[in-house]
Amino acid sequence: MVSVEDGQIVQGRVVKVDKDEVLLDIGYKSEGVIPARELSIRNDVDPSEIVDMGEELEALVLTKEDKDGRLVLSKKRAQYERAWGDIERTKESDGVVTGPVIEVVKGGLIVDIGLRGFLPASLVELRRVRDLAPYVGKELTAKIIELDKNRNNVVLSRRSWLEETQKEQREEFLDNLKPGESRKGVVSSVVNFGAFVDLGGMDGLVHVSELSWKHVDHPGSVVAVGDEITVQVLEVDLSRERISLSLKATQQDPWQEFASAHKVGELVYGRVTKLVPFGGFVQVGEGIEGLVHISEMAAHHVDLPDQVVVSGEELWVKIIDIALQRRRISLS
Repeated sequence: MVSVEDGQIVQGRVVKVDKDEVLLDIGYKSEGVIPARELSIRNDVDPSEIVDMGEELEALVLTKEDKDGRLVLSKKRAQYERAWGDIERTKESDGVVTGPVIEVVKGGLIVDIGLRGFLPASLVELRRVRDLAPYVGKELTAKIIELDKNRNNVVLSRRSWLEETQKEQREEFLDNLKPGESRKGVVSSVVNFGAFVDLGGMDGLVHVSELSWKHVDHPGSVVAVGDEITVQVLEVDLSRERISLSLKATQQDPWQEFASAHKVGELVYGRVTKLVPFGGFVQVGEGIEGLVHISEMAAHHVDLPDQVVVSGEELWVKIIDIALQRRRISLS
């Protein structure tokens, strides 16, 4: 026969399960009684849902002999003692705990981590959650931010774990992102200076100057939220966690196309788009404008361009120079 003392953790086998209590054979002179309230940290539990007949389990001795002469044990206190040791080590190593949400209380949630861990509502997600009821029954992972055994106080933060995890994921994502490669993404927002694209892990910015080879007054004229597009990675700033993207880099450069299709001395048809004191600009292709210098407007001397042409006029012009690198075409 084993000897027991108050506060001792003993091991035994379940020999009876009633609606109010469980009997445990620990090899003592009498079977130990575990009241239903001492089975679990959860409230109002059915003993048959917590233990099975013949199951081996640990229990803490509450009293060797109560007023009825019974050996009274507690499963949840034994679990509590074991859990405290594990939780203290986890806190010291800056680890995480995982457990199901068992209750919604004022100001937060109770998570079963071997004992009752309190998860404040403000620390459940990255942003505050108003309705906590859907979390009941869910397994959550969290960091331990406060521990006080004397006050039986364990405060958890899932937000800290999410921030840490997302930081690691962002770093890994950025490490695998290389300038020059093409990625598919979805436009997540459009602003005056460009468009943000969700690449499936982080958002990158397509500056307005990188949306099109043509002049863009507003990004909304090129893309809209929800559009699926292919972009090229221009730059990855690891320290600032910023990604620069280009949409136009995935498209054929119209200047390159024009230069490949035309040569100096060739005649092309175009439309006068703008007159300036030194000449006139003529659109000779989609997004391609060339300059007819005032000296090339007529065989005779011209004082003002509008003496020869008007804005909107369509006419034939001759290519006299193509400066592809400078994106300039001289016409006559």
